[in-house]
Amino acid sequence: MGMDVKDRTEIMSAIGNHDEKTGTAVSDISAALILADKSDVHRDRVVNKNMATFDIHDRVNYAVTNAELTINNKEKKVILDLSIDNNICPVLDYFEIFMDRTMMSKYAAKYLQIWFELIINDTRLL
Repeated sequence: MGMDVKDRTEIMSAIGNHDEKTGTAVSDISAALILADKSDVHRDRVVNKNMATFDIHDRVNYAVTNAELTINNKEKKVILDLSIDNNICPVLDYFEIFMDRTMMSKYAAKYLQIWFELIINDTRLL
């Protein structure tokens, strides 16, 4: 690959530390990976479109009609703005499967010395 061993090690460390059960931000790269990975929720992720066979993950992902991750340098914050169709699932279902990911994103932002803001259906929750 031609990549320096130090750089490869940092990337491997970031990948190894982004699991929500055991990981945490250990570098700027790992914090950025966590924020990107844990905010990946959207109906495009659902391969099977048969709603009768959806599990909670499919239902939540399918219910998210818009997801935007924005970095506001001026205010030093990262904003995850979601639109969730409540006819498909309640917002509470999102938190049932995404609470660990949301908290991990909050701590990753804190590692970067910025604020993590979560907005769902135009309501600021964090």
